[in-house]
Amino acid sequence: MRLALIGAGRIGKVHAQAIAAHPEAALSAVADFHAPAAEALAAEYGARSLDVDAIFDDGEIDAVLIASSTPTHADYLERAARAGKAVLCEKPIALDLARTVAALHVLASHPVTCSLGFNRRHDPQFAALRRAVKKGWIGSLETLTIISRDPAPPPAEYVGASGGIFRDMTIHDFDMARWLLDEPIATVHATGSCLIDPAIGEAGDVDTVMVTLTTTSGRLCHINNSRRACYGYDQRIEAFGSAGMLQAQNETETRLRFTGDPGQWEETPKWFFLERYAEAYRREIDDFVTAWKQQRAPLAGADDGLQALRLAEAAERSRHEGRCIALDEID
Repeated sequence: MRLALIGAGRIGKVHAQAIAAHPEAALSAVADFHAPAAEALAAEYGARSLDVDAIFDDGEIDAVLIASSTPTHADYLERAARAGKAVLCEKPIALDLARTVAALHVLASHPVTCSLGFNRRHDPQFAALRRAVKKGWIGSLETLTIISRDPAPPPAEYVGASGGIFRDMTIHDFDMARWLLDEPIATVHATGSCLIDPAIGEAGDVDTVMVTLTTTSGRLCHINNSRRACYGYDQRIEAFGSAGMLQAQNETETRLRFTGDPGQWEETPKWFFLERYAEAYRREIDDFVTAWKQQRAPLAGADDGLQALRLAEAAERSRHEGRCIALDEID
């Protein structure tokens, strides 16, 4: 697969490294609105530096990986589909449902392999937890608890353009909930507070949230988010069922734990998503390449992006209106 990367920032560099490490993929070109950034990243991996228009017109390019700013995602996704190129798009496709639905209509008219960047589905621990649930290790799944806390809050200026915590941060947890519960979600109830950085509140958002999801059969999922965890990137999942419990724990540098007379000690979690999900990003590229070769659906697709955004919209409405929102209210 000859891949072009749009976006040479922090996440673009992670994807470039994963592409270069894959035996059946090659980084063919890099584009970025800041040309020097594209040129530097392209030179590092022996790729070409192109402008965006040239990428969609280039017949030598098989696929496009969209790692640019969120407002560009939907347009670039549509252009890739119309050009007949496979596409892996970072989340979200867009910050509003109407624009996301419009992009999915273009994909329906121009079907190509389309993967969405819900990298946590590719995390080895989370994937193992899902397999164990599917195999019945804990009997019938009854409750799911997802904890996701960033090490430090983003700048307030980022918050203003992010779409808010539910669309920017919790959206990953909404996708994990859908993937692990594996049945329709009926209702969403969300609360939030600004406990960490008053500037985030002044920007119209919150930095600490709790969400309860209820499925059609009554299963419950609790999502706990914070923009600050002083000890590192806190990423844990617990699945509780009729015959037991499964837990996915934080990743540390060595997973070493000491026990002795002074007590018990282990390392703090890895600091941020770049370190915590490095292997997930590599596996995400592998799934994308394999799906393209085999003409199968990738592990996370465009509709998964739409459904996670619907949950984010419901959570935002629930927080503002102070009530439980039926998901069928969101269209």
